[in-house]
Amino acid sequence: MSTLPALLDAVLVVCLVLLGLSAVLVVVRLLRGPTGLDRLVALDVLVAEFLCGLVAYAALTGDSSLVPVVVAISLVGFLGSTTVARFVRRGTGR
Repeated sequence: MSTLPALLDAVLVVCLVLLGLSAVLVVVRLLRGPTGLDRLVALDVLVAEFLCGLVAYAALTGDSSLVPVVVAISLVGFLGSTTVARFVRRGTGR
């Protein structure tokens, strides 16, 4: 059973690499997005990927001090998304 931590470490490293590659693609969409809403969705995805990366890093290192940071960033991301969504909804005349 000593191979389980090594396997878990390898899986977490692979997850971090894939999250990094995905973040690069999202940044491309963020820069090239044809509309503002496309850029907003890309920014939301980037925040979610950053949070997943922080959680994977915390699991890899065993550092639990990142949990309040993850909670705070997720709340700010949620509030930002809902604020922009309400602003867009008001602009449509509803």
